[in-house]
Amino acid sequence: MRPYLIVIWLLLPVAGAAYHWGPGQRELVLDDVSRMLEKADQAAAEEIWDEALNLYTEALAKLPTEQVATRRRVRLELAKVRMNASELPRARADLQTLVDELQQDKQADPALLASAREALANAKFYMTWLMRLEGVPREEWEGEIESARELYRFLAEDAGRSGDESATKRHRESLEAAVRLARMELKELQGLPLPSQ
Repeated sequence: MRPYLIVIWLLLPVAGAAYHWGPGQRELVLDDVSRMLEKADQAAAEEIWDEALNLYTEALAKLPTEQVATRRRVRLELAKVRMNASELPRARADLQTLVDELQQDKQADPALLASAREALANAKFYMTWLMRLEGVPREEWEGEIESARELYRFLAEDAGRSGDESATKRHRESLEAAVRLARMELKELQGLPLPSQ
């Protein structure tokens, strides 16, 4: 019995090393990504957009592909940061891709899908605002604001069905803002400050 215990005792370091250099490496990467995401969330909360953008991008690059839900959350946060870091067109395209992906996945988190839809509607709203200020013809920006209005209306109705009064109110106010933006004269629009998140 004693020789077996000695052999097991001697094999413990080998097993520990095997775990460390095998599956343990994955855990180290996930720990590193978790720390990066905490720093990115903090930078975004403090509105340090460039730092948040870099941290989210790096974390997304390191995240294993099988971490689908986490990757989607990071993609959403990265797109939100891009909107504030003067990368609105790219953020809008990334959000559209994410929303389409989440809608096709029956296992997707409904709360994440709602957040992605809201961010996409916001991106479309801001794109319309900028397009109008740049003098883009109505035929080009009208589809963008119409899509934003549809998303806001859907989100308001969905929040109403779930009983979330604050979200319903927020989405209705956003819907009203989108309607006003579409009807506003260019001179009125030029006199207003750019909207923020």
